[in-house]
Amino acid sequence: MSLTLRTSLGCTEAVISDDGGLKQFYHVANVLSQDFKVKFSNKEDDFDTINWEFRFKGHNITLHYNIYNGVSIFPTKTRDALNKDNKAVVELASVLEGKLISMDQRHIA
Repeated sequence: MSLTLRTSLGCTEAVISDDGGLKQFYHVANVLSQDFKVKFSNKEDDFDTINWEFRFKGHNITLHYNIYNGVSIFPTKTRDALNKDNKAVVELASVLEGKLISMDQRHIA
């Protein structure tokens, strides 16, 4: 796993897995719930896209899945996101990446 940041949405989007499927999405959601005590407040599930909103350190963030673009997180306000919202996404993604990598290594060993 290699964290990728992109700004095509008008905010900072942290791509967790650009080829991740539903299993990866639910795995990330579980890690957020268990390790970060995140509670998802608004869940939108469509045919090819899922957006689940949550709060992290006072910032509204969306966990996103799309069959074409994989799994990512970004500020819920996208284009209206504040700089501190973008920084919170980067902070969370960095910690999340470390947890996911260490979990993957435990499953391999």
